[in-house]
Amino acid sequence: MFRPPRLCFGLSSRCRTYATRRPEKPPARFPDPLKNDSNAVVTTLQDDSNLTFIYRPPPSVPSPHSTSLDPASPLLKSPTRSNGNPLPPLLRPSSYKPEPERVSREVIEKIRQLRLSEPGTYSRTKLAKMFNCTPNFISRVAALRRPQRKQFRGKLEAEHAAVRERWGERKATVAAIRQKRREFW
Repeated sequence: MFRPPRLCFGLSSRCRTYATRRPEKPPARFPDPLKNDSNAVVTTLQDDSNLTFIYRPPPSVPSPHSTSLDPASPLLKSPTRSNGNPLPPLLRPSSYKPEPERVSREVIEKIRQLRLSEPGTYSRTKLAKMFNCTPNFISRVAALRRPQRKQFRGKLEAEHAAVRERWGERKATVAAIRQKRREFW
């Protein structure tokens, strides 16, 4: 049997009891600051363009101290150093370290001789600690010759291969995938 829809007069489960949209607030209409200024002079042209010119005088008289030659703000003034006040601490701790002394020619020759004689024993880090300089400096001053570099790289590659032999199947597969992806870079 067909039932006609019931009208909702009370609280019923079929009636909508919530708002479908929120009421919109009308946009704010702020007064025009140019037209409402008591000092403004409004001039309207009489031709068909209906242009309006509004002139407002500056809010204050310019001060002789507000020019760029004599700035009033201490932020605009040039910095002055006073010998009585100490300087603030440095930001980076590495700035506190004194620069290493310059290495003489004799020391550079000694580094080259040791590095080329036994590169396995006298590595860059070991020579850097011995002569109080950086490993990067050692690599620039006493770079290995190409055959020695290849031999040294071959030894390292053999050590890495021995370590890779102990890897499990999953780790080896992930490393192979990563290597293959790197080839397409």
